[in-house]
Amino acid sequence: MMSNGKLKNAFPHVLAPLPYAENALDPVISARTIGFHYGKHHKGYVENLNKLVAGTELAELTLEKIIAATAGNVDKTAIFNNAAQAWNHAFYWSCLTSKGGGEPPAALKQKLEATFGTLDACKKALATAATTQFGSGWAWLVLDGDKLKVVKTGNADSPLTTGIKPLLTIDVWEHAYYLDYQNRRADYVTAVLDKLINWAFAAKNLG
Repeated sequence: MMSNGKLKNAFPHVLAPLPYAENALDPVISARTIGFHYGKHHKGYVENLNKLVAGTELAELTLEKIIAATAGNVDKTAIFNNAAQAWNHAFYWSCLTSKGGGEPPAALKQKLEATFGTLDACKKALATAATTQFGSGWAWLVLDGDKLKVVKTGNADSPLTTGIKPLLTIDVWEHAYYLDYQNRRADYVTAVLDKLINWAFAAKNLG
């Protein structure tokens, strides 16, 4: 489509590249899981969103603005779900790294210890949120004002809808772990926290 002599992108949202190779998280998360999770599920959310917003007042908005504009609007539930899932997944990939786990950067560790007492207590709170989320959803480390919290959301919901700043997330939809762990969600969550969680990304989000 041409607009003012320039090529206009009719499908503004793109599937950003993974920040690592599909096999980079082996053996905690297999290349097969990443292939389906990123290449089918995440890709599908982006493609569905582009179809749903094409030709509407939402077509030129960022994911964050679409999420804000459609949250709680029953007439736009499908748009919200696909936009939020596209955002959540893009965020989730950056929360993982092959050299993850270990010690957070000093400033983040200090704030975690001030809130939770110890790093292990923070990890336990994240694990509890992730394993007790009924059905599909997400566990989050967030900054609410100047306080750190652990929260969980169901399905496509995100802390963005309540003005809370996400620092990290763990995806507990079954497609995130079922090929590797079947019904052992707790094992997946523990392995992610011990070996993949990207504390440096959380520190960057903390600012």
